[in-house]
Amino acid sequence: MKLAGTVDDRDTKHLHWLAGVIGDRLLDSIVLTTGPHAYRRPAGVGVIPLGLLGD
Repeated sequence: MKLAGTVDDRDTKHLHWLAGVIGDRLLDSIVLTTGPHAYRRPAGVGVIPLGLLGD
């Protein structure tokens, strides 16, 4: 996981590297953000607002 206000390719670069190293054992990759919307980037990394993780 990473924490970012906005998400760009630089924020996901090492997550893609990790996926290459771990392979099928990696369940998912996400970036936590302070932004308002959850979505999945075209390359598959999920972007989730930190506020959605509350109870």
